Amino acid sequence: MERSFEEAQRLERARKKVQAIMGFYKHLAAYVIVNLFLIAMKWFNLDPGEEFFTFGTFSTAFFWGIGLVFHGVGVFGTNIFLGRNWEERKIQQYMEQEERKSKWE
Repeated sequence: MERSFEEAQRLERARKKVQAIMGFYKHLAAYVIVNLFLIAMKWFNLDPGEEFFTFGTFSTAFFWGIGLVFHGVGVFGTNIFLGRNWEERKIQQYMEQEERKSKWE
């Protein structure tokens, strides 16, 4: 069965979106691993009297974190946590749950 042009375009957009999400999670994993390593190295190489909790200790994580946030916004959009039309979807979900409950009573 041959796909229509519109269906092929939708499939390609979906693949690109999945690749973008996968790229973000790889970026997040690299961020966590590298920064844990850098912070651990700082902890184990402290000189006597040197403070651990300074901006220099966490500066790489801070600035890279800003870049990671922008990457996340680029992939997921500005409504990362609740998503678009979240309130309407939740209302609909609860209405459907109530309807299912009332059918069985």
